[in-house]
Amino acid sequence: MTSNNSETANLWTPDSWRSKPLKQEVQYADQEKFKASISKLARLPPLVSPTEIEALKHQLKEAGKGNAFLLQGGDCAELFDYCSQEPIENKLKVLIQMSLVLLWGARVPVIRVARMAGQYAKPRSSPIEKIDGQEYPSFRGDNVNGFELDQREPDPERLVQAYFHSAATLNYVRSIINSGFADLNKPHEWDLSHVRCGAVREEYQQVVNQLSNTLDFMKTIKVIGGGNSSSQSLRSVDMFMSHESLMLDYESSLTRCLVDPNTGEKKWYNTSGHFLWVGDRTRQLDCAHIEYLSGIANPLGIKVGPTTDAGDLILLLEKLNPKREEGRITLITRFGFELIEKCLSTYIKAVQESGHPVVWVCDPMHGNTEMSSAGVKTRHFANIMGEVGRAFRIHSVCGSKLNGVHFELTGDSVTECVGGSMELEHHQLNDNYQTYCDPRLNYEQSLDMAFLIAKYYQRERTGIQEL
Repeated sequence: MTSNNSETANLWTPDSWRSKPLKQEVQYADQEKFKASISKLARLPPLVSPTEIEALKHQLKEAGKGNAFLLQGGDCAELFDYCSQEPIENKLKVLIQMSLVLLWGARVPVIRVARMAGQYAKPRSSPIEKIDGQEYPSFRGDNVNGFELDQREPDPERLVQAYFHSAATLNYVRSIINSGFADLNKPHEWDLSHVRCGAVREEYQQVVNQLSNTLDFMKTIKVIGGGNSSSQSLRSVDMFMSHESLMLDYESSLTRCLVDPNTGEKKWYNTSGHFLWVGDRTRQLDCAHIEYLSGIANPLGIKVGPTTDAGDLILLLEKLNPKREEGRITLITRFGFELIEKCLSTYIKAVQESGHPVVWVCDPMHGNTEMSSAGVKTRHFANIMGEVGRAFRIHSVCGSKLNGVHFELTGDSVTECVGGSMELEHHQLNDNYQTYCDPRLNYEQSLDMAFLIAKYYQRERTGIQEL
């Protein structure tokens, strides 16, 4: 068996992270129950396979070369209650529709990665929060504790519940995708009634009409060539699952030594999801999370924000990808609309000078969180879209290329972010404010994003590079 890092091949194990300082640690009062939960997880079968993981890595390799575009999206903090037919279908629907618009605009394959089937934990700035003058453990996500105040004590049995909710979600996703849910032949069914501006609605409808015409032409070609007009290539898509690698007890218990289908080599794979990322609070070079991630073969994401030191970022790349494997590392930048101009080029130049191959992705959500006039967290659509537009331009100026986007979104018509073509205003946030963590783009705003990014690519082909 091998570790991803050849220098530590004989030292790394799925539990070697335990010798390092651990950030965001969860303390369980009942250690016997905790040990029983971890033992149970270690005996359960993998949720994803090396074949799927390596397929994603190959697609990300193409994204890094500019030959594909990554669309990653889903809930900030997934709840066990989201493991239900309608929420799953709504999330898949918006990701598939967004990807089709991006495919049409960018003229390259779109890689679909959902923040789903495992995004049950969230890092917190403090383990304690005050509510009505009384202290409670912070809500850390459904795989740690409950949001209700009488459920705030960390419960290790929730780790096992997380596995089974992930398994049920994955099972349903695979089932409906293979049953025609992801049929790309139906853009005419899209409802654009939310777009308040008639000119914008007409522009979006033109895109949908062109998509329909293109797909009709492809079906005609299939028929003339003797193929099936409902070819599987049009009726199904790849959908990969991702989450933040936060709960290392959970992640290491689902790490297996399996065979790489491409090379026949045995490698350590995290089988809880296809793609894992590490955030601002846990990406310290000498700490447990980086030690754990250095040994698994999955593609990895690193969140890069204003607090990231450019030199430390290069050291992280050396630690996590010493062989400089293409498709292995995705850098997810999150500066905010105001800071991206000042910050992003520094990191692009540092990575270029290092020679490390990476996939560049813009996360325009986290740097643009603000408090609304109603006193709840929100994000403004214009700032989110503005950061994406600036990311495209800065990469172009630096001789680089933006390879994807990373959104916190839902397929439901929630009211959590203001703006967009539906012109959602601050006083409307309470109409359907559902998030237990950070505000998400709703279905309508997510489609807006896809249409505007597609417009960027259209203009780029004609020499105009503004969103």
